[in-house]
Amino acid sequence: MKIRWLGWAGVEIEEHGERLLIDPLQNPGAMLSWMGEAAARIPLPEVTAPESGAVAGLLTHLHRDHADAGALAASLAPGTTVYQPDGYGGDGVEQLGIVQADHELTAAGLTRRQVSPWTTRTIGPFTVTALPAVDGTGDPQVSWLIEAHGKRVLHLGDTMFHGWWWRFRERFGAPELVLAPINGARISFPHRTPASPLPAAMDPEQAALAAELLGADRLLPIHYGGYALPGLYEPVPDALERLNATTDRLTAVHVGATVDV
Repeated sequence: MKIRWLGWAGVEIEEHGERLLIDPLQNPGAMLSWMGEAAARIPLPEVTAPESGAVAGLLTHLHRDHADAGALAASLAPGTTVYQPDGYGGDGVEQLGIVQADHELTAAGLTRRQVSPWTTRTIGPFTVTALPAVDGTGDPQVSWLIEAHGKRVLHLGDTMFHGWWWRFRERFGAPELVLAPINGARISFPHRTPASPLPAAMDPEQAALAAELLGADRLLPIHYGGYALPGLYEPVPDALERLNATTDRLTAVHVGATVDV
């Protein structure tokens, strides 16, 4: 498999000329539209556009920075499906974090299917399994295990640290590559009060530990390098440097680079 990091949490996975698209982000500023002119002062992650013709889109969750309807609409082959985690129900404040992405995905006319953790399906040359994950705001989230010709890649979205690592490895085997978030953002959102002091996504040390517990050969860091909103969303400083000091499993690549598995 060839893994191309698109920036932030976006990834393309290619096998025998067919590609999967996970958590694409084409317009990183769109999720800050509520800020008006003040959004221009917020550092945005570097991203690159996916190629066209992907056989499916996989979303770890429906936050706008992981579910860009424009990127999906431009990149998926006709008649393909976007897979997303089962919803938890609720309305109003409960759903506030996913409303924008959900509305845009619907408006784009994309075919979507909800999936439950531990379910597996075959898409072209890929076997994909939705695995449990924990979102820092309590919104539905999964991680995606991608298998092809005996190789395994695990995309963790922006999960918090949890206790399923051993079960993943016991059931599916150690992944050759794990893509793990490292920005360790602390959040203080008006719809989630009181705020928690714990990281809403894994920090560098937690990502390194997750890779160790999974038995992964390599760790490719994602979900860092942008979106610092003082008082609302505060990533840890020097995330990549901290990760470098923590693990020898690191595979650091620039946006748009490809890694072979």
